[in-house]
Amino acid sequence: MKLKDRVAAKAEARRWWILVVLCFSLLVIVLDNSILNVAIPTIVGDLGATNSQLQWIVDAYTLVFAGLLLTAGSLGDRYGRRPALQFGFVVFGLGSILAALSGTADQLIATRAFMGIGGAFIMPATLSIITNVFPAHERGKAIGVWAATAGVGVALGPLTGGFLLEHFYWGSVFLVNVPIVVVGLIAGVFLIPDSKDPHPSRLDPVGALLSIAGLSALLYAIIEGPDKGWTAGSTLTFFVIGGLLTAAFFVWEIRSDHPMLDLSFFENPRFSVASGAIMVTFFAMFGSIFLLTQYFQFVLGYSPLETGVRLLAFAIPMMILAPLSAKFVERLGTKVVVVTGLSLIATGLALSVGLTVGSSYFDIAWRMVIMASGMALTMAPATTSIMGSLPLAKAGVGSAVNDTTRQIGGAVGVAVVGSVFASIYGSQVGDAVAGKGLPPVAVAGAKDSLGFALVVADRIGGAAGDAFAAAARSAFVDGFHAGLWVGAGAALLGAIAALLWLPARARREDEESQAAEFGIEHAAAEHELVPAPVAAG
Repeated sequence: MKLKDRVAAKAEARRWWILVVLCFSLLVIVLDNSILNVAIPTIVGDLGATNSQLQWIVDAYTLVFAGLLLTAGSLGDRYGRRPALQFGFVVFGLGSILAALSGTADQLIATRAFMGIGGAFIMPATLSIITNVFPAHERGKAIGVWAATAGVGVALGPLTGGFLLEHFYWGSVFLVNVPIVVVGLIAGVFLIPDSKDPHPSRLDPVGALLSIAGLSALLYAIIEGPDKGWTAGSTLTFFVIGGLLTAAFFVWEIRSDHPMLDLSFFENPRFSVASGAIMVTFFAMFGSIFLLTQYFQFVLGYSPLETGVRLLAFAIPMMILAPLSAKFVERLGTKVVVVTGLSLIATGLALSVGLTVGSSYFDIAWRMVIMASGMALTMAPATTSIMGSLPLAKAGVGSAVNDTTRQIGGAVGVAVVGSVFASIYGSQVGDAVAGKGLPPVAVAGAKDSLGFALVVADRIGGAAGDAFAAAARSAFVDGFHAGLWVGAGAALLGAIAALLWLPARARREDEESQAAEFGIEHAAAEHELVPAPVAAG
């Protein structure tokens, strides 16, 4: 028996170890952006990055990552999810090393974009392998652990980044990825089974190009909108281009006899409504954490490491509740659990409007627990619903759709919530600084950033400086509240949609189809009936 056959035959027995490896693989992807945010001030000093370059150091990764997800998931289904995962590891690890060695801001932007290619292959491969390794009765619990890892990673980024920056140089936030990549590569050879679509259709290069170009253009417009203005010519141009290319993608996929993404999947509300729930959840999560980390540091005066420690109130409920959500779904059904989760998100965000310039950590923490509990109850059941509605052979594309909705939801959340916040904050700070005789550059900087406003307040000095700092912090909190209301409204709309249209249980035909696929392919692997067994899918 060949090595790959022995691995496939033992995949089910080793499935929980496989889950551990895949969750660590996912963690490094999710951590990458949030861990970088705390290193930005150091990067400014060492590389002399401009504001525009700083934005693209963060966004180059997201743009490439999200743009390639559908194509990477489709290639994984066709050529094998383990090879896709291994390829992603190699690219991501190499990119991490190059990023840590970057000598200029432009080099760092390029290496971050390169890392996005690796991330696009890693993330959908993790979920599709889990879907194929675990039988239906355990899949919800396994995806719960996976979803908890994704949520925890967002909150742990500032903590990890703060610790590394206190002890090492800024490149350490990238080098920390390398040991995880090495472990993933080794585990891929000896532990993780291969799986793929046993009857793949022809490649769809036109669909791949249209999806990459369309998603990238839309994300570029979303990323640039808050900075250049939503009605700026360049922003509107990329929105139009992205919209037209995305529409062309859908038209092509409908007419193609070998589509990369079978659009009939969206006819199943367990797929489409659950995808919407994921998007709304990440809209609320990324938008709220984007402002919350600044609130901790600039308004309350915590360091990056202290902020990361306090965000554990967000991470711990995720770790506990997301794996348990499968039991709640078993008893109550997907609809009740997801609606409850989205309602808790909306409630936690609405209650957070009560936070002030002088709120205690306890006042913040219990509100964070409500939000995080809602996200934990939404992400895992919605993801399970998405993956349970598809043939196992299409798990890669299904996972890529799930991941794409997360990325788009997160990007839109930061952009929209950030824009609402910025409009209120900038207006109030502008009123506060008017008539103080400050140079235009200082006024513009103070209106753009509370951190810069506090520097300006120090330069003013005395009672006037203290008064301006207090006004800037108050303006931040007012903008913070407005952004929270936007997130709460989005979560509430998601809860209403799930209540109206999300089925409580899987369709019998979906369960029977997946059970048949799972059993047949595992039996084939045990008896070596296929040359490249799909024991995990």
